[in-house]
Amino acid sequence: MSDPRSPQTELRLEGLLQDVATLREFVEQQGRRDEIQQRAFDQLYSELKQYKEDFVYQAEKPLLLDLLLFYDSLRWFQDSLLKQQINPEVVADSFQYLIDEFLELLYRRDVLALDSRPSYDRETQKAIKTVPAASPAEDNRVHQVVKRGFTRGGRVLRPEEVVVAKFNGAGTGDDRQGRE
Repeated sequence: MSDPRSPQTELRLEGLLQDVATLREFVEQQGRRDEIQQRAFDQLYSELKQYKEDFVYQAEKPLLLDLLLFYDSLRWFQDSLLKQQINPEVVADSFQYLIDEFLELLYRRDVLALDSRPSYDRETQKAIKTVPAASPAEDNRVHQVVKRGFTRGGRVLRPEEVVVAKFNGAGTGDDRQGRE
């Protein structure tokens, strides 16, 4: 056994103490780096959140302004009806104007009304009901458009909802309530 107070042991202890001090300093530096890094990430995430909110606001702003203009038109129409300042023909024209204005708003967002087709088309139409067809020639013909369909960017946004005539082969038709 070596003497605990020997110069060699004291040198080893001194070396170990220096190693421990070096490790302590390294751990403290790493802790400071981690704190700095965490603050930098927090700042970065805060800035990204702000950019995202600004981006969404800027993207939505034109649509919202268009909707506010449409709101103003609706309020004008309501006020005119309440004051009974317009006759029935003007009411019909004014209401058509509101519909046209709304379609224009959609058009500015690349949303277009689908052209109705005389025969049922699964790609652009949704059959919500069937009615009997009198002849095979009327089979799969659109009997009635219930809701208009719309596209955006060439893709169907909402299919046109239609009532489709179905020929059952017996000559009387089939009046079932079903989805195609």
